[in-house]
Amino acid sequence: MFTHFALSSHIFHHTAHMKARILLHTICMLGLIGQSDAAARKDHCVPIAKWVSPQHPQGATLIAPSFMEKLARRRVVLLGESHDSFEHHRWQLQTVAGLYALRPDLVLGFEMFPRRVQSVLDRWVEGKLTEAEFLEQTEWHKVWNYDPALYMPLFHFARMNHIPMIALNVERGFTTAVREKGWDAVPESQREGVSKPAPASQDYLEELAAVYLAHNRTSPDTGHDKKEGTKPGLDDPEFRHFSEGQRVWDRAMAEAIGRATHQPNAPLVVGIMGAGHVMNRYGVPHQLADLGVNDVAVLLAWDVERDCDDLTPTVADAVFGVAAPAQAKSDKPRLGVLLADVDGAVRISEVVKGSVAEGADLRKDDILLEVAGSPVKHAAEVSKIIQRQAPGTWLPIKIKRGEHELEVIAKFPAQK
Repeated sequence: MFTHFALSSHIFHHTAHMKARILLHTICMLGLIGQSDAAARKDHCVPIAKWVSPQHPQGATLIAPSFMEKLARRRVVLLGESHDSFEHHRWQLQTVAGLYALRPDLVLGFEMFPRRVQSVLDRWVEGKLTEAEFLEQTEWHKVWNYDPALYMPLFHFARMNHIPMIALNVERGFTTAVREKGWDAVPESQREGVSKPAPASQDYLEELAAVYLAHNRTSPDTGHDKKEGTKPGLDDPEFRHFSEGQRVWDRAMAEAIGRATHQPNAPLVVGIMGAGHVMNRYGVPHQLADLGVNDVAVLLAWDVERDCDDLTPTVADAVFGVAAPAQAKSDKPRLGVLLADVDGAVRISEVVKGSVAEGADLRKDDILLEVAGSPVKHAAEVSKIIQRQAPGTWLPIKIKRGEHELEVIAKFPAQK
């Protein structure tokens, strides 16, 4: 079990269609101009509260109601997010509400849940669980562990409207095993029914190589730059396994979405997942295409401070400009590690680059013995302690590294 601390044509009845248009105009008070807004682009390429088409040479803003109507006719809509941004999740909720006004047969798929908790999602939508029971039974603090307040409005919207929720993910241990050993080394019985992913494009491999370099630049044993600042060769066995692990993650979510599109009466499937799984159609959209699901729209929230050079024609079908208020991101402390429950102990399986954990010199394969003076044997225990930690405070952590026991101090930055 792993813990992470640190993406069709439809015939409308005339009366329902008119009601939906009225509701949509009320919900989506977005940009209502259809031409390029040159003046706004002088300040930023994606104006706040506007939909923009990256394919247009001048980044034309889109007429929101007609754009939403087109989206509602698609087979799949993927909403890429930054996991810890409240503003991104508000945008997702607004977009889901607009689509639901036009397509009440909508279903929602979530990266945040592994397949084994599907029955819990079903009970939540049926109104049979409290929030606390829902979070406990989905093992939120083990599986995902981002601040649940980021996602609860989406979950409540699904529950209020009886919208089916689909668990898109697989166990993190499966994807980690592929990253470490490669697809062929993982027995079929441990692949959770996931089929072999489609090969990645050259551009995706280049992008993953940059991610791989960032994750592996510092050696846990020496602290020195083991990659010497260069990307790995694309045929490097370790990198090949790393890229296979990412594609397995993409493939698993694509298969779950694909199955949902084949339900009776072909519902509109909306996927909620990290932007890295959808950008440039490299990840989940690419695997969906391999599965024969091609009518897929990719949408992103676009932070006001984001570099306009990133707004390439292929990055998404459309982006929506969002502001960056003081509380745009969750203020809950994050240690920045992946933890695994292994034989009654908590082992660090990955340290996030630039994180509090890296600053404290925590390393891959360290065993956590005590956190804040309390013995820990499960990752969820660590999660609860971290969640109680206040910004700007120091957290003592006792670890075992090899044969030695050490104490390190995790220093959480003050809230900005």
